[in-house]
Amino acid sequence: MKKKSIVLFSMFLLVAACAPKEGIEIRDAWIRSAPQGGNSALYFVIHNYSADDELVGVSTEVARAAEMHESSMVDDVMQMRMVESVPLASSEDVVFESGGLHVMLVGLKEEAKIGDMVDIVLHFKNSEDIRLQVPVREGAEEHGGHGG
Repeated sequence: MKKKSIVLFSMFLLVAACAPKEGIEIRDAWIRSAPQGGNSALYFVIHNYSADDELVGVSTEVARAAEMHESSMVDDVMQMRMVESVPLASSEDVVFESGGLHVMLVGLKEEAKIGDMVDIVLHFKNSEDIRLQVPVREGAEEHGGHGG
């Protein structure tokens, strides 16, 4: 009987491991270090394992505002515009990175020091909020001094 239970439990684990993932996954999240009163940026990769959805906002207590922005080159000039939402197609990655989509943390209430952890909440149109603790790192590059 004990052997039969072990075999059944092993089969259950194998089936569970092979089951398709669901929901939204956030990977490689980090925040650029910045002084108090300055601006920083949040970067991450989002993967949607479920039906199409939309990232509709970001919030945090460490900044006066958290705004989704998109940077792009226009006539050899880097321009940034705020976006109200970001579509998340099913089974696809959306990358928030320097020089592209990113979240601006405007008016930091305290210094974002390398090694600190920052609480962030991502808000979706159809899915539950996702709460993250995101590490602060030094950025490899700056774009126009705004950190994004």
